[in-house]
Amino acid sequence: MCANHSGILMKTKGQIEAEISTAIIRFEQEYMGRGPEETKTDLIDDLVLVRLHGVLTPAEKSLAQIDTSTRGRALVKQVRIELLEGGRPALEGIIHEITGRRVVSLHTDVSTKTGERVIIFTLDGPPECRLKNSEPAI
Repeated sequence: MCANHSGILMKTKGQIEAEISTAIIRFEQEYMGRGPEETKTDLIDDLVLVRLHGVLTPAEKSLAQIDTSTRGRALVKQVRIELLEGGRPALEGIIHEITGRRVVSLHTDVSTKTGERVIIFTLDGPPECRLKNSEPAI
């Protein structure tokens, strides 16, 4: 880490992304009852894109596959969205703590075919970070 001009230590983009991935895995385990098999976070300007692989429970996979109509898949998606909305204040707090930015909006979807979930956070601006082995950048 290095210090910005005000003497505050700054994280690299990669450090911010890794912290968010770790925090989201912990959130999924504690709040949703099951963690993802893999998580990847990308910070793109004022957006935080989180991809979680392997989030569906065996029961959710079964419901999505046996119900030949779209009802089973829709139920799985609806439950996942409602659960995430219930935990939204905690998620927004996590992102704010790590990035130093306020969450303006949150968007999510889950694929019942691949078991992948995507969460996109729009922030009130890009987080301050530094480039690897260089001076601080915004």
